[in-house]
Amino acid sequence: MFNKASKYFSVLFLTLFAFQVHAVARLIPAEPQIAATAYLVVDADTGKVIASKNAEKAFAPASLTKMMTAYILEYELSKGNVGVDDLVLISEKAWRTQGSRMFIREGTQVRLGDLMKGIIIQSGNDASVAVAEHIAGSELAFADLMNQHADLLGMQNTNFLNATGLPAEGHKSSAADLATLARAIINDFPELYSIYSEKYFTYNKIRQPNRNKLLWRDKTVDGMKTGYTDEAGYCLVASAKRDGMRLISVVLGTSDEEARARETQKLLSYAFRYYRTHKLYESNVVLNTAKVWSGVSDQLRMGIEDSLTVTIPRGQADKLQATMDVDKVISAPIEKGQELGKVRVTLDGALVAEVPLVAMEAVPEAGLLKRIWHAILLFFTSLIG
Repeated sequence: MFNKASKYFSVLFLTLFAFQVHAVARLIPAEPQIAATAYLVVDADTGKVIASKNAEKAFAPASLTKMMTAYILEYELSKGNVGVDDLVLISEKAWRTQGSRMFIREGTQVRLGDLMKGIIIQSGNDASVAVAEHIAGSELAFADLMNQHADLLGMQNTNFLNATGLPAEGHKSSAADLATLARAIINDFPELYSIYSEKYFTYNKIRQPNRNKLLWRDKTVDGMKTGYTDEAGYCLVASAKRDGMRLISVVLGTSDEEARARETQKLLSYAFRYYRTHKLYESNVVLNTAKVWSGVSDQLRMGIEDSLTVTIPRGQADKLQATMDVDKVISAPIEKGQELGKVRVTLDGALVAEVPLVAMEAVPEAGLLKRIWHAILLFFTSLIG
């Protein structure tokens, strides 16, 4: 009788235990069903992809192209090559460009800052061509510049043929590449990013709304860009920030304006609910010290050049483990910023992040006598080791 009862409770215990383990494993549900040809949601700070489908596949990007047009304008402003108060002469080509428009007039001069808002807020094709011509001399030359910037950003599945996103065979990009571009816009030019959240812009007495409906529906959404053509469908790149965590979502090929907003909200809600961003280490903070051989100093402080942040499922922070692998022998001369090891962060044994461990100061080589003495000590140390 006892054996039967014992066996019964053992089976019951194992069943309950298995149920608990199973329940824990299911804390993060499957990705939501997204009605889009391709999609992606990524942490803007860490680059962690939280959910995706066909993210690397190239499609027609429609007016999402204008993100690169705006990015190059922001880049040129940051370099001092152009200014927001520069006056741009509007060409016949810019004036005649079809599709969504800012309604600039041929032969007039328009502030570059207004053209930027015409691109970002009103999705003006005419404004995009005007900026392209102003920066590169022609839209064709500007497209070449766009592709050079895309290469520098690592946008491997992108090819731009114009500044607007109007249909052109071979004009393409991917959800992953557009997310990369969005991260660059946000992180490289934060002082200009607020334009993407503006709901209206008036030019030539014509007031037009931003086509991103989420700016009205979700106060945490503060950008970025919509797009539509028959080939591309309805597209949206959006960004939102909640509790210190910024996400970027991309949806391509949805059925209508409402669908692109709705599917984007699904992605953002899922990622914010089930994932968190954690800053583990600040930049330029001492994480370790190591012995230095043959240097004017015998000790070296080490840290990381950029702050280390990770994106993981909610409630898993206590399972993170960090280890430091430091070179066994560190000999002078050592330059500031020189890599001398790795900082590795794992979650349940899986690698989450790996960054270089670097010297926080330079250590010049010591004089001849100290170098000889340290060489002798190092020789005997290696024999003992």
